[in-house]
Amino acid sequence: MEYQGKELFRRVGIATPRGHFSRDAADVAAFVAENPGSWVLKSQVLMGGRGKAGGIKFADTPQQASELASELLGKVLKNVQNPDGERVSALLVEEKVAIASEAYVSITIDRSTKKPAVLVTAQGGMDVEEVAAHDPEAISTFWIDPAIGFSPFIARRLAFAAKLPLGFHKHFPAIVGGLYKLFMEYGANLVEINPLVLTEDGRVIASDAKVELDDNGLYKHPHLAEWRNESPADEDQEAAVAIGLGMSNYAKLEGDIGVIANGAGLGMGTMDAIRNAGGSAANFLDIGGGAQAELVKKSYQLVVSDPKVRALFINIFGGITRGDQVARGIVQALAGDDVRKVPLVVRLTGTNEKEGRAILAEAGMNPVETMDEGARIAVDLARA
Repeated sequence: MEYQGKELFRRVGIATPRGHFSRDAADVAAFVAENPGSWVLKSQVLMGGRGKAGGIKFADTPQQASELASELLGKVLKNVQNPDGERVSALLVEEKVAIASEAYVSITIDRSTKKPAVLVTAQGGMDVEEVAAHDPEAISTFWIDPAIGFSPFIARRLAFAAKLPLGFHKHFPAIVGGLYKLFMEYGANLVEINPLVLTEDGRVIASDAKVELDDNGLYKHPHLAEWRNESPADEDQEAAVAIGLGMSNYAKLEGDIGVIANGAGLGMGTMDAIRNAGGSAANFLDIGGGAQAELVKKSYQLVVSDPKVRALFINIFGGITRGDQVARGIVQALAGDDVRKVPLVVRLTGTNEKEGRAILAEAGMNPVETMDEGARIAVDLARA
């Protein structure tokens, strides 16, 4: 959430507004009473566009703060990103700053170059996708070689290329350097400041924060585990974590054909193949790389526990993941009498595929050769 992202920002030296995290309206009012001034009450939810959804309010007095906090806490915010909505259970109360200018800066992985990409634009406060669609030349990008790392000239070059107001320039190298340090040390997929604010008194501060950490790197920072407990996880996320997957590795969908694949791209490709064959996926499940037999078994059990699943397509391209381990997991899953059985289609290719095929053949299963073939058979089985 935002307040957690800003805590990480402060650890790497990036300035943020004065603020107070709270889950109680009386506590919010007491804070405003002790710190007279103008304050912003920001709903802490895992969705963008909070302002348009009514999740941000302004208060100048303790009474206003109490009333608005009571209004926000418990409210369900909905927008295009999250039509079902998310209930507000916490607020971040921050000083209202006098804004002279806004910018946008982020670092994410560019998988085509296998490098972190730094994106900067002077059009802060807007969705970067919107800027890219209407004014792509306004976004400046630099790809950092991880073997060399960050150098201040990168930030200076980006500041000039993006035509940031001069007030940003002095502070920008330290801000981008801090973001890069956070990105690398904490194993992030994305770090984003939108907007990065230049105040009328010359400060440059992160007015908002978005940090997406890779679940696979959290073991290096066990102190962050408690943050996960504070963040609302839906049933799908809890189910994924319970069997040893990341929070974003499993999600239920509306169809009736279960999907298990190794890799998000292959999983989405499998779902597309099912749709092209006239069917609909019941879930997305990325089993990840290097999956062992036990995880395959638990993933199978998780998918078929959904009563609407009428067939299951397991699509594995072996790289780090070994075909024989996947095959053993499938056989182990089907051996239990307490596990629901559904028609199963398996595609194994890559590392140890011959060994995997042999294990499946011994258990009476014949894997398919291609993804499209597997999708077509799974759709036929679901309709039978």
